[in-house]
Amino acid sequence: MSKLTAISPIDGRYQKQTAVLSSYFSEFGLIKYRVLVEVHYFLFLGDKKFFKITPSLRKSLLAVVENFSEADAEKIKAIEATTNHDVKAVEYFLKDVLDQHNASALKEWIHFGLTSQDINNTAIPLSWKEAMENNILPAYVNLQNNLFKLAKKWKKIPLLARTHGQAASPTTLGKEIMVFVERLHHQIELFTAIPYAAKFGGATGNFNAHHIAFPKKNWVSLGNEFVDDVLGLQRMQFTTQIEHYDHLAAHFDTLKRLNNILIDLSRDVWTYISMDYFKQQTKKGEVGSSAMPHKVNPIDFENAEGNLGMANAILAHLSAKLPISRLQRDLTDSTVLRNIGVPMGHITIALNSIEKGLNKLILNEEKIQTDLENNWAVVAEAIQTILRRESYPNPYEALKDLTRGNNKIDKKLMHKFIDGLKVNATIKKELKAITPHNYTGITAEY
Repeated sequence: MSKLTAISPIDGRYQKQTAVLSSYFSEFGLIKYRVLVEVHYFLFLGDKKFFKITPSLRKSLLAVVENFSEADAEKIKAIEATTNHDVKAVEYFLKDVLDQHNASALKEWIHFGLTSQDINNTAIPLSWKEAMENNILPAYVNLQNNLFKLAKKWKKIPLLARTHGQAASPTTLGKEIMVFVERLHHQIELFTAIPYAAKFGGATGNFNAHHIAFPKKNWVSLGNEFVDDVLGLQRMQFTTQIEHYDHLAAHFDTLKRLNNILIDLSRDVWTYISMDYFKQQTKKGEVGSSAMPHKVNPIDFENAEGNLGMANAILAHLSAKLPISRLQRDLTDSTVLRNIGVPMGHITIALNSIEKGLNKLILNEEKIQTDLENNWAVVAEAIQTILRRESYPNPYEALKDLTRGNNKIDKKLMHKFIDGLKVNATIKKELKAITPHNYTGITAEY
């Protein structure tokens, strides 16, 4: 398979951007994390004096995890061709490792008392956790930080607001960017508050095999210690054969909200570009249209919107499907879980596109100022509010009669209106000082 023959654009056209996710979400990645869990469980049992493990064997097993290669994964896949069971193949692979290190007597402690989902429902949450902490969340945070820098840079740029697509009370470009900074910040905080949950408790979640073999051991406590302290996950106390995936679904739903925020951002920036508030840097040799030489299209924000939509569609299925399983377990979660990397690929592509698009923006202050100057009607709110303060009769209605549906409101007409008001000269001076360029209000500091 190559970039040209891959079915999915994640592994084809966009392979360079998404390759970093392979170590978490590929078949190789899944096998690697299964080996990690099996090895650390074996070592944990040794540490708890179920058997004696030599320092050299410990070092050798940790080296298997640390140096796990595609060749090792291929060996496991070859075993799976016979077993037709992927987790059992990992067990046999590690038993072979013990044979190679003269530790055959300890082989049956590999996968002791476990079912395959004790491995899958720790390996997958662990790979998910590390992918989130090492790649996905930092990418969102980096984008948030870059937006914050733009908000600071454009803090004093007045901007004609548009509510319902119509001219409205002016704002500042920096504050409008800060809207997205704050929204991203809160959703990232919500995401990080959700535990990385795991299931570890035997065939149906009750440590049946563990307890029957060692009834005096507190297996609940041991299971908690292994999952929470060794793996760094959070063990769910009451499960069926599989993890219930409620927390993972919450992660998916939070990612959807993050993506919705970025779709909103992409559409807004796209619109500002179409309004000529932003121009875009061009690159020698690039074309924007096969027929129209002048075109410089906002393709980065369109690419982001499309990929975020793809990610959300898959995330919606994942969060809706995974928490539902017949009785103590059916297999529908297994094939679905193999796809959790797909939306992460689309998210990665989208975040890269937004970053690229933001870096190409050139502020067109002249156009922004012109639009403000052409929309003096937006100061009507300011004038009628001051008149209310002065107990002037029916100020809203007076401004409504002047401005509603009148597209010819300019500075001259507005000042003529002010001159006709029955207020003192000080108030008239105050009203005339208001312009579409300075009527931008205040916000929290940033």
